Amino acid sequence: MSARSTFKVWYGVHQWTSLVCTLFMLLLCLTGLPLIFAEEIDLALGRNIAAPQRPDDQRQADVDAIVADALARRPGDTVQFLVGDAEEPALWSVRLGKTAASSDVSAFYLYDARNGEFLHAVPLDSGFINLMFRLHYDLFAGLPGSLLLGAMGLLLLASLVSGTVLYHYHMAKLPFGSVRRAGSSRLRWLDLHNLLGIATLVWLAMVGLTGVVNTVAEPIFQRWQDTELAAMLAPYQGQAPVNGQGRAGAALAAALRAAPDMALSFMAFPGNEFAGPRQFVAFLQGNTPLTSQLLTPVVIDAATSEVLAKRELPAYVKALLLSKPLHFGNYGGLPLKCLWLVLDLIAIAVLVSGVYLWLALRRWRLPAVAGAAA
Repeated sequence: MSARSTFKVWYGVHQWTSLVCTLFMLLLCLTGLPLIFAEEIDLALGRNIAAPQRPDDQRQADVDAIVADALARRPGDTVQFLVGDAEEPALWSVRLGKTAASSDVSAFYLYDARNGEFLHAVPLDSGFINLMFRLHYDLFAGLPGSLLLGAMGLLLLASLVSGTVLYHYHMAKLPFGSVRRAGSSRLRWLDLHNLLGIATLVWLAMVGLTGVVNTVAEPIFQRWQDTELAAMLAPYQGQAPVNGQGRAGAALAAALRAAPDMALSFMAFPGNEFAGPRQFVAFLQGNTPLTSQLLTPVVIDAATSEVLAKRELPAYVKALLLSKPLHFGNYGGLPLKCLWLVLDLIAIAVLVSGVYLWLALRRWRLPAVAGAAA
């Protein structure tokens, strides 16, 4: 195949993969901008609160008292999870539902982990950030929406590969990063599109790949739940159920003793789909930027507070857990978030310039085709 024919093939791949996914990628970039600063925006809008400043207070609240307070605020409901906060150890949250295994959340309460003080009732399934997240994650269409966005992410990756090949063709005789000012405006837009695209290539590829991984989070967790977690809890199925109220504190303490260098991410209560009929399952996280993104499940008997099992997550689940912070840039504090903001804006410029180039090419070709037909 000649060089010209090869160029046409790569050009066709780049053009059509880009055109198909551009609208979706623009939506993801625009909704991703506020999600980079989701925590800061929720704090500013009053939908969440920061932990009260008590720098010298090293106490730990009574977990069972917090659970009892949450249940008193929602009589008839059941606690599903006790949730920790990797970035703010002074906060604990309690998630409630109509039953322990219900997929619907009835309340999410925030507490001071040092003295048990009730701080805030987190609004559920509403607000600006929730709207942005649902559009970004599944287009309000559940798993089919997530898989559609995943397919668009794969097209983006194909567009990046083909665009890199085309950049070599376009700039073979020019210095790297050249933007030719002589000539038509379309030529300048083409050089600018190429420059911004190649400058953000690695970031776009990383965000695209981690985004694709995140779109299959539900089936990945479901597979782990149906295999590894089911195997951990299999010996206890069929046992008489035990209510977790009044037993959570001892269970959490036992889990932390079994993994002294870890902290609580969340703990599922007995009867929950992530726990046994009379067993808590505490999901613990490490204390470094990397290990804080990974989880280790620990099974604890609710009646005796005995640790029954502890197991590492499989590699495919670890890959999923690591992909989320990489995707949103929320593992390196505010400076990294600001960098993600800048790169996201550049990605929007790449997408918009690509659409402009396609429209400009059509405007140029239509008179030529009409002239040839005449």
